[in-house]
Amino acid sequence: IEKLKMVYRQNMVVDGSRQENSAEHSWHIALMAVVLSDCSDAKGLDILRVVKMLLIHDLVEIDTGDTFLYDVEANKDKEQRENATAERLFGLLPRALEAEFLALWREFEARETPEATFAASLDGLQPLMNHLASKGVGIFKHRIPTSRVVESKNHIARGSRELWEFAQEIIQQSEDAGLYTR
Repeated sequence: IEKLKMVYRQNMVVDGSRQENSAEHSWHIALMAVVLSDCSDAKGLDILRVVKMLLIHDLVEIDTGDTFLYDVEANKDKEQRENATAERLFGLLPRALEAEFLALWREFEARETPEATFAASLDGLQPLMNHLASKGVGIFKHRIPTSRVVESKNHIARGSRELWEFAQEIIQQSEDAGLYTR
């Protein structure tokens, strides 16, 4: 788990001084789950399950590194690489934890349960907020079209229409600030 602190993402911390690491990202979205749980469209959401998913879903990056969402080439074999890593890493745990962590990781990846769709919504929202808060340091250089951002982030609506409306506002503000291209 300590190694997750050494996996750097394209996102910057909000003051733009350095790249965010995956451990910081996981902590941020886990806390977002607690704070924003009322924003979920699902009633009776198991927030502890959401938090667990958010805390373990990026552990595979210990072996694979962070795959940049907008890197088409790197995403071609992402699923295969991450699945192999999940089996290796979680296989180091006692059997009960191995089964639980692997099931939670697969649930998050499948995005079929209310908990997984809400967790994925938060995972998609957090980088958008960082882009805007850091004034695009780290993301601006990629010159990503706004339409591609919307296409990549529209899954937020599956977990929370309210958070999707907020995300769209952030995307528009980011485009207006020149962080994304038109």
